[in-house]
Amino acid sequence: MLDPKIVEQVIQGFRESKKQSQELVSGLAGIGRTHLSAIERGERKPTLETFFKIAYAMNIRPSVIMAAIEARTDMDRTKKLPVRTHR
Repeated sequence: MLDPKIVEQVIQGFRESKKQSQELVSGLAGIGRTHLSAIERGERKPTLETFFKIAYAMNIRPSVIMAAIEARTDMDRTKKLPVRTHR
């Protein structure tokens, strides 16, 4: 299951690293600022089309953002795995 908090952190992290405002990215993506804000708060998951629009608005390949989400998800899953002890 895709965790909206991870999507939020990754998208917001890329946007902030590029020093772009929500207003700028949402305008370039053709979505509402409140929609982007809800995605960045983890309240909404973007559709695939919206995901691509946001990525292209930041001039980032969608696959780069997806790889970051996948890496974060893998790290999160690893933390939640039970520790096995050998006897």
